[in-house]
Amino acid sequence: MSTNTVSDPHVWRFFLAGGTDQVRLDRAEDLRALGALDQKLWVALGCPVSGLEFDEKTLRMLDADGDGRLRVPEIVAAVRWISERLKDVGAIHEGAESLPLAAIADADEEGRRLLSLAREILRAAGKADAAAISVADVADTGAFVSATRFNGDGVIVPESADDEATRALIAEVARVMGSTPDRSGKPGVDQARVDRFFQEAQALAAWREQGRAESASGPLGERTADAYAACRAVRAKVDDYFARARTAAFDPRAAAALNGAETDYAPLAARTLSADVPELAGFPLARVEAGRPLPLGDGVNPAWADAVSRLRRQAVEPLLGPRETLTEAEWRALLPRFSAQEAWLARKPETAVESLDAERLSAILAGPGRERLNALIARDLEVKPQFDSLLALERLVRGHRDLYRLLENFVSFADFYGRKRKAVFQAGTLYIDGRACELCVRVDDVAKHAALAALSQTYLLYCDCVRRGGAEKMSIAAAVTDGDSDNLLVGRNGVFYDRRGRDWDATVTRIVEHPIGIRQAFWAPYKKLIRLVESQIAKFASEREKATHDAAAAGAAAVGAAVGAGAPPKAEAFDVGKFAGIFAAIGLAMGALGAAFGAVLAALSRLAWWQLPLAAAGAVLLVSGPSMLIAALKLRQRNLGPILDANGWAVNARVRINIPFGGALTSVATLPSGAERGLADPYAEKSAAPRWIALAVFAALAVAAWLLVRRLRGV
Repeated sequence: MSTNTVSDPHVWRFFLAGGTDQVRLDRAEDLRALGALDQKLWVALGCPVSGLEFDEKTLRMLDADGDGRLRVPEIVAAVRWISERLKDVGAIHEGAESLPLAAIADADEEGRRLLSLAREILRAAGKADAAAISVADVADTGAFVSATRFNGDGVIVPESADDEATRALIAEVARVMGSTPDRSGKPGVDQARVDRFFQEAQALAAWREQGRAESASGPLGERTADAYAACRAVRAKVDDYFARARTAAFDPRAAAALNGAETDYAPLAARTLSADVPELAGFPLARVEAGRPLPLGDGVNPAWADAVSRLRRQAVEPLLGPRETLTEAEWRALLPRFSAQEAWLARKPETAVESLDAERLSAILAGPGRERLNALIARDLEVKPQFDSLLALERLVRGHRDLYRLLENFVSFADFYGRKRKAVFQAGTLYIDGRACELCVRVDDVAKHAALAALSQTYLLYCDCVRRGGAEKMSIAAAVTDGDSDNLLVGRNGVFYDRRGRDWDATVTRIVEHPIGIRQAFWAPYKKLIRLVESQIAKFASEREKATHDAAAAGAAAVGAAVGAGAPPKAEAFDVGKFAGIFAAIGLAMGALGAAFGAVLAALSRLAWWQLPLAAAGAVLLVSGPSMLIAALKLRQRNLGPILDANGWAVNARVRINIPFGGALTSVATLPSGAERGLADPYAEKSAAPRWIALAVFAALAVAAWLLVRRLRGV
């Protein structure tokens, strides 16, 4: 990536937003010079192609390496390419849905091809007189592509052929070798599949021819192949039978088990038996006895009777002569006669072409099929440049509509700070606790996102959003940048509206706490003090209640014990010393409070009347000042970067969310301008007089004490 130099004639213009200088791209020359802009001045260096409020197909077209992320070189390449393909690249500022045909630069061959293809697509869609082509026109080109026999992708379909024989061959190759879709989505075959089909077909045909030659020279001439097939069909069962017979000869006690227990036959007793019962096929070929030869007629397992009969008829009797049984020695002598056929079978090529009938396969190899398929593929590839332009045309139309908006959310964050439209990373608006939070981003992994987003110094609500009875779900992180956090708790419900206007039920599942605003920081110490007092009072009341309950229980137990012992309960003697100590402690506490109150009044009495408000303001500042200062420092550090980085962005600048901008991102409920408000609350407390009277008495006592102190001091 090149950077700006002193000799670069282009003069960049910047705007200040979020504490960062961001480049303006509102002139055509700005776009053409984008490749010279120093990467350090880009707000973002990378972003994901999914999960954004942006046409994902457009983003994937710009993702040149297909890694699911957009980076600076890909953005620059897209701007450079569209600058070459449009007469005026500044036209992309409008973001129009349709691209005027007159805007396509047709000074070179590629431009003329794009323009011609655009007109052809419009003509096929019944819009021959249209002056512009839209994204919808290029996105739905299936009918246009399907109407052509050749579309330049190197894949031929049955409809590509002129004659029925070639169509059938294409279908057979696709069925045997597997199909691949062409541009229109139809299943077809490419050059690699055609070549592999004929290579494997020739190898299989050569193997079969070799087999016929081996059979002709075998022990039974042309019948050798059938004899060997009969042996192979029962070889495992015959070997099994003789192995069982040898085992029975080794130990006669094993014979019963080797033949199968009676319980093994029990499931067959209730069934209608036939030779093809699977359970029957699992038993030995014949009854196992030590040294017993294999019967070839009677006594053979019914499930294997036909196979044994073929073995006898096609192999045993032609080679060994007529017989009713077969010994193990004869079987061992029979197998080597087919060694050549066994070696030939081991050389059989593994191929799906075997599914074709041998006669059909021979006909395909003898005919002109391969040459015809190769010719069709070559014809298809001849129009490749024209149809490759189809993808380029869609990229051009989409770039004309979408590219400038992407630049306003990548090179700069003009959309985010301009507030004319939402940024591509803003997923919608969350309504909760009387406010609307507009800075919401989609989140895939809440725990992973929160770990990095916590560095943003922003108060975040993580919500699970569900709609349509739970069929659709997603998670969001919403930034709360105004109001307070008193009622924001895990488990609270709200409503999330996505960018399409659909509503989702949102439930808070996690909170990342940070300061929200100065106003919240001002009241925070007093709220903490109130909560502390409330907790201490509740704790004291709970302890006193427990002590009273325990004392009552102990007293009741003592009375019960005394009554059970037949003695009257003994009253506890009054401990004067204990109560004297209590009263003394209470007196000391009251004295300390009175002394403190008197000291405060004495200090105030020395002030002039106009100094009293200043003293009050100073006291308030002393209490709230540290909290407000800490909040202000943290709010100055509030940064959007970590929130986006946690979603796969590479934010290159400090994208701040200061207090005024935070107030714009989160709107707190206020009454509309000019609204009428009734102050009569039917459920308000009926009388507030006691509180006002108490407050007046306290104020009067304070003033009287202040005046008394001044008089005593002779003021």
